[in-house]
Amino acid sequence: MKVYNTSKGIIIESENSFYLAHQNWDDFINQDDLSNQLHSLIEALEPIDNAESIIADYLLLPMQSQELWASGVTYFNSKLARQEESKDAGGGDYYERVYNADRPELFFKANVNRTVPSGGKVNIRKDSTWDVPEPELTLVITSSGKIVGYTIGNDMSSRSIEGENPLYLPQAKTYDACAGLGPCILVSDRAIDKDTIISLNVIRNDTIVFEGTVEINKMKRSLEELAGYLYRECSFPFGSLLMTGTGIVPTTAFTLKSNDKIEISIVGIGTLINYVK
Repeated sequence: MKVYNTSKGIIIESENSFYLAHQNWDDFINQDDLSNQLHSLIEALEPIDNAESIIADYLLLPMQSQELWASGVTYFNSKLARQEESKDAGGGDYYERVYNADRPELFFKANVNRTVPSGGKVNIRKDSTWDVPEPELTLVITSSGKIVGYTIGNDMSSRSIEGENPLYLPQAKTYDACAGLGPCILVSDRAIDKDTIISLNVIRNDTIVFEGTVEINKMKRSLEELAGYLYRECSFPFGSLLMTGTGIVPTTAFTLKSNDKIEISIVGIGTLINYVK
């Protein structure tokens, strides 16, 4: 099943039918038995026939009071790229170490005020010269630490700033409109298929200027491992969302420009679309 957060209520998609529920998002999404609750809920609801127009016109972020966190250097491609961009600053060895370490790289990404939904505009920093989208499978985790769903994340990144010095990562990663999230949450009793494919297209003036794909089975760490480290000494009363890292890394010849269209698709979830301011 898929769940969409809209200003008209929560839309549940199940077997090509759509249902509208009026519940508080924070309470709704923070249920360890979310999948079972959804099945029970739609049994008491009648299908609606205007769901597509509601989603098109009133879509919100699939988050409210939750924090959005992110993981770094979880794919080999990402490790190589980070080493290359930071070698002149002497920081390449750190990425090699964190890729092979027991402890993963985790960092705070954004709150709801710095995140935009599908269809929204993301930002590139004015003091940056090299900016890329990072397409990422994003976990939806309850306050108890249980993974109950999956969505799509766009981890906007200033590679010129992070490459200058790894300690600049908070500035390279966190700023206004630094993340895209959505369009929905995939809720299932079963873990997402490890062969699931993530794809990225960047379109400029109706032309694809960058494209790439990766399977999530290329990720070095398990999803449960990343979630477990996040919850070791952090509590999340409303649950959290965790980006799991990128395996699609544009070359140094590519940088985002204003008005670019970013399309990130994950099989089984859908497509997150963002535009660059």
